[in-house]
Amino acid sequence: MFEIGYSLRSARERQGIGLPEAELATKIRVKYIRALEEEDFDALPADTYARGFLRTYADYLGLDGEIYVDEYASRFHNADWDDEPRSVRNKPRRPRRERTIERRAVVLALAGIAVVTALVIVAWKWGNAPASVPAFNHNPETRSGRLDLRGVGNGTFVVVKRNSRTGQLLFRGKLEARSRKHFSGSRFYVNPRHPSAIRINPSRGVTVVGG
Repeated sequence: MFEIGYSLRSARERQGIGLPEAELATKIRVKYIRALEEEDFDALPADTYARGFLRTYADYLGLDGEIYVDEYASRFHNADWDDEPRSVRNKPRRPRRERTIERRAVVLALAGIAVVTALVIVAWKWGNAPASVPAFNHNPETRSGRLDLRGVGNGTFVVVKRNSRTGQLLFRGKLEARSRKHFSGSRFYVNPRHPSAIRINPSRGVTVVGG
């Protein structure tokens, strides 16, 4: 393992190359070159940009770009932080006759439910001892806790899911400094790229697991 940023900066300085000159040759903006040399990958637009910039900049300095990309992937990359949307394969369209039969079945089922409901209402209205219907609280937020996230320092890229790593995705993006995110529930999976740049504050009874 080697220091990506230190190695890049040393190679540039040994060759007497200034940042403006490197920007002109690689078409990579100076602020992104600085981010590479300081290993501040949160400053780059996305993971794919980090890989492309690393390969281009390392090759420009006479280094092996693939080695730097592999080192970055092994140390900094996490599948939760991928910014590219996954392609969704369209399901094959069923025959029209099959869809028509299915729609008719749904209509008949709904009609049957309506008839049964009407009979129940009539029986309840005219019965001598109508049954009381218990009230249920269907609002999940009143029965669950709360998770508060706050960015500190320079902020960080973070992934939040419900229950576990394979649960429902609630948030994926950069949590800026002094910004906050709030989530309702009882168990969360939180995976920040830089744990020191985030404050995780669960309410009583809320469980938080990390990546």
